[in-house]
Amino acid sequence: QLQLVESGGGLVQPGGSLRLSCASSGFTLDRYAIGWFRQAPGKEREGVSCIGTSDEITYYADSAKGRSTISRENAKNTVLLQMNSLKHEDAAVYYCAARPPSPAGLCGYADEYDDWGQGTQVTVSL
Repeated sequence: QLQLVESGGGLVQPGGSLRLSCASSGFTLDRYAIGWFRQAPGKEREGVSCIGTSDEITYYADSAKGRSTISRENAKNTVLLQMNSLKHEDAAVYYCAARPPSPAGLCGYADEYDDWGQGTQVTVSL
């Protein structure tokens, strides 16, 4: 089973930035589409961004467009999510997840992601 570990969350002021990292040991992440999801208290989980097996395949939710960048650091076997201009409503637990390898390497749908990390907390507050 693919094990994923998120890091980079924390407390940030509105307008600030964070860079979340998703890492794995033992599995090469560039074979998997990797998605970032978040869940705030009392709310359903929602997709934030994903990157396919080709760096040209990326997706951003409307809430993340223009403020976030997803990328791979293959040498470190990680996927990064750079988030800028953070807002109160961005506060949530952020999870990364892996979609099993597929010929097209597309992002797919949330229910196609089999392996999930434990999450990292993002708090946006003064």
